[in-house]
Amino acid sequence: MKSKVEQPIALICTFTWIGFVCAISSLEAWLKFRAPGVTLPIGLGIGRLVFAALNKVEWVFAVAILISNIRVVKKISISPFYILVVLVLILQTVWLLPALDARAELYSQDKPVPYSNLHFYYVIAEGVKIISLFIFGTQLFKLEKV
Repeated sequence: MKSKVEQPIALICTFTWIGFVCAISSLEAWLKFRAPGVTLPIGLGIGRLVFAALNKVEWVFAVAILISNIRVVKKISISPFYILVVLVLILQTVWLLPALDARAELYSQDKPVPYSNLHFYYVIAEGVKIISLFIFGTQLFKLEKV
């Protein structure tokens, strides 16, 4: 058996995307608050900046994967796992990130911030995204008999 990749750009984007999400959501998000001199407002400001940038990069990956698919398959024929990733990304872009941004702004202004499960939802969304991207990425490999 030999492995074949018809969409190398999609494959590269998929696994690079996983790396970005794992590095930022799993490491940067909580490590910045452990750095000496980083106060809550500073940490929240860094987080807002980093997660906004990550979201833009994720959209670039999503579009690159879609374009790769269209160029190779000559139509949109994409895995349900990719569709799930894009739906999660839409949810994060239009709801979770703006809501978390608004909470961070309240913290930065020393205003009362009511309890919320938004961070929990974001972590779950990141987990779903990572697992779905991994399954999608493995589907990009085609096995052929030699």
